[in-house]
Parts: sequence; C-alpha cells; structure tokens
Amino acid sequence: MLFEKIVFGPIKSRRLGTSLGVNLLPKGNKICTFNCIYCECGFNSINIKEAKYPTVEEVKFALESRLNEMQQNNEGLDTITFAGDGEPTMNPFFLEIIEETIRLRDFYFPLAKISVLSNATMLNNERVFEALKMVDNNILKLDSVNEETVKIINQPTNPNFSIEKTIDTLSKFNGKLTIQTLFFSGVFNGKHFDNTTEDEVSAWLSVLKRICPKSVQIYSLDRKTPAEGLQKASKEKLQEIGERVRTLGFETIVVE
Repeated sequence: MLFEKIVFGPIKSRRLGTSLGVNLLPKGNKICTFNCIYCECGFNSINIKEAKYPTVEEVKFALESRLNEMQQNNEGLDTITFAGDGEPTMNPFFLEIIEETIRLRDFYFPLAKISVLSNATMLNNERVFEALKMVDNNILKLDSVNEETVKIINQPTNPNFSIEKTIDTLSKFNGKLTIQTLFFSGVFNGKHFDNTTEDEVSAWLSVLKRICPKSVQIYSLDRKTPAEGLQKASKEKLQEIGERVRTLGFETIVVE
C-alpha cells in the first residue's frame, strides 16, 4: 500500500481518530531505515541514496490546499499525521516542514494535534530530535529491546544500528514521547521469533521504566504483511501486557 500523493485522507485511525496523512517520502516508493517484515507498505523498493524527497514548498502547498478545503467543507480533524511510505524523518527538510505544519495547523485547525510515526532511527540527527520535541504526539517504535530480535523483525538498513544507543536517546525526550510496540511471532529466513515471551516482555518493561514515556501503544498485525507466516498476538496476550504496563504507571492504549 503506497501513496501517490504527499497529503492523503483523512482516514479513521485506530489510535489517532480522524487523521490527515502526510507522506514525506518519494512518491510510489517504499524507503525506510528499517525493512520491517510486517510493514503494510512492503519491503524497501529503492536505495536511500537514490531518493528524491518532497521539498518544504511542495509539502506546504499540498497540506495548505487540503486543510483549506476541509475547513471550507466544515470537516473535522483530530490530527495531522506524518507517516506514509517509510520513515518520515529521513526527509532532509523535516524540521522546516514541521515548523510550517505547526503554522498551518494553528491557522486552519488549532485544536488538531500533530503526530509523527517514527522508528526512532534518526534521533542522532539533532534537527530531527528538535523537530520531534515540537510535535504533540511524538510516537516512536520500540518492537523489541533484544538486538537479535530487532535484526529479524525490523531489519535495520544501517549495519551499525544499536538498539541500546536508541534507548539512550529515547530517554533524552524526558517523557515527551509515546512508545509504540507491535507484538507478534513467526519465522523469517529460517529464524523463529516471538516478542511476547516472558524474557522479551520483561526486558521491554525494564526499558520503559528507563524511558518513562507519557504513554504506550500496544497493538498487533492488522493488515497484509510482505513476509508470510507471521502470527498475530492474541487479544488476551495484548491485554495482559497492557496491564503490566499500567502497573508501572504509564497510560496505555491496547489496540486489538
């Protein structure tokens, strides 16, 4: 499922309500610093070095046109969400785009939130880090804290990726972030994985205590995946994990 437009929707999001999507990646191509085996956009289709990203002016024009249209039609809007065909923070103009989006939001839909769905791989970039601190919903992926599990299910494209360094940076947001985790199991390239085991969940909970997020979102598979043989976590398992998170004192959303 790839997007041909910079701005799409709005759609009804399971977690964010009425959401107007913004895709900051090359049109019609999946590009990401992860190559997750469950991504609804499929596996990466072009090399990162070949990418041509939408400019600030292109995003500004597309977003303002749609917001103006929605306002004229008295449509409702809960959030402007940066997601699309991969990792939005890869766009080199990400900071400037967030600044423009805040300005447009304040003018057209001042009650709407600005959300970013990110895999947290670009947090070492100071401009990305500063931009994420500016948004209302800074939603960052943490599917596992086990390096080997991350390699199987998220498949980082950077061979030097370190989950421990990522965790350290997540803690620097001082709680202004939401952790998003997808729980599931399966076999990929002959390697079995299950991030719902006690070892996985206990380690993940310990890391949550280090990060101290304002909220945690827990969910499982909902759409077709590029890899076969993946098993959705049960509602019971999701609720069980959710209760353990709530016990730590964090607001928790379980999407079944």
